[in-house]
Amino acid sequence: MKCICVGRNYGAHAKELNNAIPEEPMLFLKPQTALLKDNKPFYMPEWTHDLHYELEVVLRVCKQGKYIDEKFAHKYYDEVTVGIDFTARDLQAQQKAKGMPWEIAKAFDNSAVVGTMRKTSDLGKNTGFDFHLLLNGKEVQHGLTDDMIFPISKVISYASQFFTLQAGDLIYTGTPAGVGAVQIGDRLEGFLEGEKLFDCEIK
Repeated sequence: MKCICVGRNYGAHAKELNNAIPEEPMLFLKPQTALLKDNKPFYMPEWTHDLHYELEVVLRVCKQGKYIDEKFAHKYYDEVTVGIDFTARDLQAQQKAKGMPWEIAKAFDNSAVVGTMRKTSDLGKNTGFDFHLLLNGKEVQHGLTDDMIFPISKVISYASQFFTLQAGDLIYTGTPAGVGAVQIGDRLEGFLEGEKLFDCEIK
């Protein structure tokens, strides 16, 4: 099981971090040990002083695939939720400045919150999702997957060129604008189509 994550997939988010708009999906991986499920609390690591939340729509792959055509991409996932891609922004900046990989800032233990899955059939669609995040009861992120630079079908097709998709894999599809820092004592609540699918306390 692996998490395939997409960076800079919303134009406004790329701009808020002063990043260029990518020409192809920008992918990175998180291991299974990054998953944080069942509304468990997130414990702040001692090695970061600038931990950011990034709300994302998350897909669960339902069957194995390689070199998937975009027109068939919808057949490779049947469940969806929202999750958090936690990012140690200070550590990421240090790694970038050195020209080094920044997995330690993205793929660390418990860095991938994942909410309760919902069947796309129950939602009546497999794209066009509305999602938002509350930080201590205040909305800080609100996105529509229709606003992605690279739509879900493109992400799946592109990723499958490099990584064989396997049943149970998760795809984090990118975050909209509004990312920011969290502190101990904060509470994050993630919603998809108006339904709360995770509730995570920072400890």
